[in-house]
Amino acid sequence: MDQQGISLPPLAMPGAVTSFYAYEGGAARNAVLAALALQLAGGDAEAPVLVIDWDLEAPALHCHFAVPADEPFAVMPVSVHAADNDAGDAARPGLLEFFEACRARLRNTAGRGEELADRVIDGVGWQAYLERADGRRPLYLLRAGRFDDSYAERAGRLDYPALFDACPALFRRFAARLAQHFGHVLVATAAGRSAAVSVCTTLVPDRLVGLFTPAPGSIEGIEGVLRRAIDYRCTHEDEQRPLLLYPLACSADGARSDPHARWRRGDVRHGLPGYQPRFEALLRASYGWSRVNLDSWFDETQLALADALSTAGPAGDRRALARHAALLAEWLAPGSFPWQSLAEVRLRAAVVQARRLGGGDEIGSPQLADHLVRLGELCRRERRRDEARACFEESLVLRERLLGDDHAATRLGRAVLAALLLDSGAVQEARRHYDLLVQACARKAGAEAAETLAARSQLARVLAALGEGERALALHEQVVSTCERALGAEHLVTLDCLEDLAHSLVQQRELERARIVLERVLDARRQRQGGEHADTLRCGQRLALLLGETGELGNARRMLESVLRARERHDGLDAAGTLSAREALAEILAAQGDLAAVRSIQESLARTRERHLGAGHPETLNMQLRLASTLGQQGEAEAARRLREQVAELRQHLREVEGAPATGGAPDDAVQAQMLERMRAQTRASAAGMLPDDVGTTPPSQPAADGVAARGQHAHAASREHAETGHAADNLGHKLTQLQSLIDSSSPGEARALADSLRTSVLRPSAAHPLRRRGAAMIKQVYLQEGDKDALLSFTQDEVSLLEGALIEAARDNPMAMR
Repeated sequence: MDQQGISLPPLAMPGAVTSFYAYEGGAARNAVLAALALQLAGGDAEAPVLVIDWDLEAPALHCHFAVPADEPFAVMPVSVHAADNDAGDAARPGLLEFFEACRARLRNTAGRGEELADRVIDGVGWQAYLERADGRRPLYLLRAGRFDDSYAERAGRLDYPALFDACPALFRRFAARLAQHFGHVLVATAAGRSAAVSVCTTLVPDRLVGLFTPAPGSIEGIEGVLRRAIDYRCTHEDEQRPLLLYPLACSADGARSDPHARWRRGDVRHGLPGYQPRFEALLRASYGWSRVNLDSWFDETQLALADALSTAGPAGDRRALARHAALLAEWLAPGSFPWQSLAEVRLRAAVVQARRLGGGDEIGSPQLADHLVRLGELCRRERRRDEARACFEESLVLRERLLGDDHAATRLGRAVLAALLLDSGAVQEARRHYDLLVQACARKAGAEAAETLAARSQLARVLAALGEGERALALHEQVVSTCERALGAEHLVTLDCLEDLAHSLVQQRELERARIVLERVLDARRQRQGGEHADTLRCGQRLALLLGETGELGNARRMLESVLRARERHDGLDAAGTLSAREALAEILAAQGDLAAVRSIQESLARTRERHLGAGHPETLNMQLRLASTLGQQGEAEAARRLREQVAELRQHLREVEGAPATGGAPDDAVQAQMLERMRAQTRASAAGMLPDDVGTTPPSQPAADGVAARGQHAHAASREHAETGHAADNLGHKLTQLQSLIDSSSPGEARALADSLRTSVLRPSAAHPLRRRGAAMIKQVYLQEGDKDALLSFTQDEVSLLEGALIEAARDNPMAMR
């Protein structure tokens, strides 16, 4: 044997160690690992790849890599019996011999901690135990051991607890040393539960791929492994490193084995929880990261066992898992999270590649700007507005530098950024960009070009949002008049500008005029674009909400139900437009007093938003507060109190522990930082010489809701929610109609008296949202007409504290909130 072994230079950046674990056994595990290794080491691999067979009881990984010199792609099985192997295979040492050598050297080496571990590893010479695994790729193998007649006996004598007690840092430093020389280290872990499994899943890896099947206990095995590993790393200061789980579903025929998605999504009638929501809850609880959605991950990575098993043996076909391995590599190679969609993973890879091709040049490239815009659009659709803004801003800077302010691509990038800023409430910044956009469009396209008119219409919306109502409406009317003359009354840009005008009219409380405009636009869109076009549905939804504002609840409900059915058919149940329509319908149902239907919709929206946006997203919390209000109106006071308390705890936790991700920061970095923060926060005194538990006695992590409750604190008290239940929806709506009549008839004294009497009813949490919004606007209008700034300020303060009232109640009722 070559005592010097294989010599590989250290990498500029350490690679990653990934353990592959399957509770039931190793055939599929080895097949997936081998296919992924070939994928990672193929093409233009930037760093070598190492595979390790750490399943000493059932070594078989080497069967996937034994390659004769004359046929690089053949598969040569190697038996664990020396008599079935040639002399070369029988003489090759492996992992078992390496640890035997480490055990012997530990007896004669002074030192402690990482210093001792490094001396032992260097003294043994780990390079001597490696071999080439493929003739055409930078792929290396550390087999289980030398398969002689004594192998089984020697493998049984390997004492992991004794090695750990003699040098606790040995396994961790061994993995770190390998990562310094290999871009990826892929470890085949033993099945079941044992000390070897604990070493491979707790001390060694950066990532854990857990293969599971429909068999009883399979998912529980992976859950237990991950929880014990996370808990151990949380409680041992030297081991505080993130460990990321990639759950890999394996069934007889892949996704085709589960045609109705009952195994994946769950089946309430048969008591099946579904593996996807189960793993989503596990990841949320383990990492304290609320936005976990594994839709894309499981859509792409479900493994057919038949394909996996076909790769083993002398006639194994490596191509069977090639596509599956390529998809896995897209997530694992860059270390992307499984809750990131494949589209996002690919876009981020394209951004990284564009930056790499630029060689660090600050000027950038048009390709990088294009990728950033597409990534920003994806983040915007997923309500991750800070990330979207960072992408749009960087892209715009690149285009300004490369193409100039007036280039079409620069104008488009500015329009996208300005729209996001307006939707996010950054109105002054949106105004600056729309001003620049209007100027650039006028210079390049002309004052009456469709692009220029669209930009001016959006600028008018900004002015309305800034409170410059008269100026905004004047600009809207000018733009619409120009559109009708230059483009035509039914041109799409004309219709867009009319919708913008209606939006500003609603803000100015000119509701009847806004209704006339929206009805005109809706009729034109139906004729021009079709009754179920996205623009037509959006316009219909806006008109329905306006009808709700004016008290025409029946017409509003019918229109929204039609919009919702169309969105469900075309966009899907969880699409953003569908959810928006469902929420709007809930508001109308609440105004009609159909609380059972409102509750059903709100419960569904709360679950969906938690999955897609995260438990701590403002839209999720707002929906939970609305649900709590509905529960209270139905007489379920205790359930409402618990839900409000949970929201208060989560909000306080997010403020104090997690905080908002930095603008422009990669989500990968943010999540890694939060994982580490969780570990540091949970560190407690523990015995330093204990091997991670391998029999499952370590207490599992709490479920997601309990974990949030344990970590969070209540918000501080300020005021209580009003105690009285308030008037019925029809009575409040009738009084608001009276108030509008008094305002229109110029009866300031009577309008002021009625407005003052309605303040409590309008701001009561149980009030239907359309009526509350309508009433608040009318009361403000009365105070503005009266010139009573003190009354206006007082009402505005009460309005701002409306949502906080629910949190305060939870804080007052729970003594923990006052700590």
